Amino acid sequence: MTYFSTRDIAAIAICAALWGMLNVTLSPVFWTLTRLPFACDLIGFTCLAIAVRWTRRVGTATLVGIIATIINLLLRPSAPHFIGFTAASVVYDGLAWLIGYRRLFTHPIGSFLGINVISVVSGGVAGFIIGRLFMDPVIIANVYGTPFLFAGLHAFGGVLGGFLGCLLIQAIQLRGVLPHPAEPITRIGV
Repeated sequence: MTYFSTRDIAAIAICAALWGMLNVTLSPVFWTLTRLPFACDLIGFTCLAIAVRWTRRVGTATLVGIIATIINLLLRPSAPHFIGFTAASVVYDGLAWLIGYRRLFTHPIGSFLGINVISVVSGGVAGFIIGRLFMDPVIIANVYGTPFLFAGLHAFGGVLGGFLGCLLIQAIQLRGVLPHPAEPITRIGV
């Protein structure tokens, strides 16, 4: 008996590849134009929300983050700051597990609040790590003031990503692709 089914592995791979490729192509353009980190967060936390909802398994967000980081570092070796998002994925995973998947995804309002809280906290963690460890302190001081403000910007990006993730989860559920979260997860061979 395996922990992740083939559908779970497919969801993890799809969400990680989507996050990795969109981040490599769109985020640098948005960053260059605005010097704001919202595109990274919007893409990342949307993908994490969908993957965690799809599988409802501990380790999903961490695997999505690790795979997306590998994709980013292979395609853009000059972007080691993405490791901050790997840490954010681990935080996302832990918070989703603490809240509980049934509690997190059973009611639309609870889902919206829970996913957004998780995304905001995870985004803040990513922003602080990136601002403190990977960005030039002079740029942080002159443009953002402190790593805490940069973390706040990432947390706001988490709100955007959590909101979009919730919308997409609701749309996917309405189409009948995902079972209702109150239904037990059925596994082949279980």
